[in-house]
Amino acid sequence: MLSIIQAAGWPIWPLIACSVLALALIIERFVTLRTARITPPQLLQEAMTVSSSGVPSPDVVAQLAQNSALGEVLASGLQAINTNPRCTETDLRATMEGTGRAVAHRLEKYLSALATIASAAPLLGLLGTVIGMIEIFGSQVDAGGLGQTISSGNPARLAHGISVALYNTAFGLIVAIPALIFWRYFRARVDAYLLTLELSADQFVRHLMQLRK
Repeated sequence: MLSIIQAAGWPIWPLIACSVLALALIIERFVTLRTARITPPQLLQEAMTVSSSGVPSPDVVAQLAQNSALGEVLASGLQAINTNPRCTETDLRATMEGTGRAVAHRLEKYLSALATIASAAPLLGLLGTVIGMIEIFGSQVDAGGLGQTISSGNPARLAHGISVALYNTAFGLIVAIPALIFWRYFRARVDAYLLTLELSADQFVRHLMQLRK
């Protein structure tokens, strides 16, 4: 691997940095976007059960908010009622939607960076390819002018230029393809979580409004 990196030349170093960053982002998103941390399966039902006899105490609401992203959204509705027992359904929905937007922003964190790496890696590989081609033609000029054929140039510099071109192209694709796959995977996962949060919040609002009738 070290010999490949040395043969590829300096253009491969930005690609290595991108690969390390992409791997770190993928691991971080896998840890963060776990179902238990976003939308625990039974949390909505538990919150509705606890609030069926009245608004829970502030300690219970605070504990709910720290449970998960869904718990934070549900707790914001309970906090709104604690703050203003006469708040309307519109105000309650607005409060929970505001919390939901903040949660959505956190769920989408680093996804744009991963998408940027997926888009930039092939371009960095292309840059290495262009640099390799420049070295190839530069070796022909040094060997005696543009009129000579490639076979009459410096074989060592010719081989080095070709290796720089091919290694960088391949490494750029190696970095870009997994980054693109994981970006699409995380994007779909976040969209599914957001839909669950929206449906759960709507159901919880209707539950709270029925209790006040």
